[in-house]
Amino acid sequence: MPYHCVFQTAFGYCGIVWSDRGVCHFLLPMVTPGAVRDDLTRRHPASDEGEPSALVEAIILSTQRYFAGEREDFSSIPIDLHASPFQRAIYDATRQLRYGETTTYGALADAAGFPKAARETGSALGHNPIPLIVPCHRVLAAGGKLGGFSAPGGKTTKQKMLLLEGASPPNGPPGQGRLPF
Repeated sequence: MPYHCVFQTAFGYCGIVWSDRGVCHFLLPMVTPGAVRDDLTRRHPASDEGEPSALVEAIILSTQRYFAGEREDFSSIPIDLHASPFQRAIYDATRQLRYGETTTYGALADAAGFPKAARETGSALGHNPIPLIVPCHRVLAAGGKLGGFSAPGGKTTKQKMLLLEGASPPNGPPGQGRLPF
């Protein structure tokens, strides 16, 4: 049985859904806890509000530190997703991106073993149920343009997260900072 909880960060309220196998869903910051709770229960009607396990509590603390501007790594968090083999390959490749590192949809498709699947990669990331844990905000359109972002807050949230990380354009020198957006 999945469980969910809502928690506060410096950017707003986030939500997480988990099972005994890992994280099933993650919501990036929204303005009110009620909006997060409504979204979580709409997407996961079988989930109950629950007390976070030790693992989930650690994820919550890491998320709070992340949105407070600290460098955090979410790549080893266990996940429990219902995804196609293509989506899983894209999500696995995305999880390899480190804090402040960006790539393009095309380069990510290549890295996942699906050359020429940039558009499909964008679609897979648009359906990513666990942003931040699968850091799709680090994937940009060709030429380092921002591209889309389907999480709460849309492109504004993506931009804030990239700025928080001091992200560099794909293939740019580390710490270059400013992206063209």
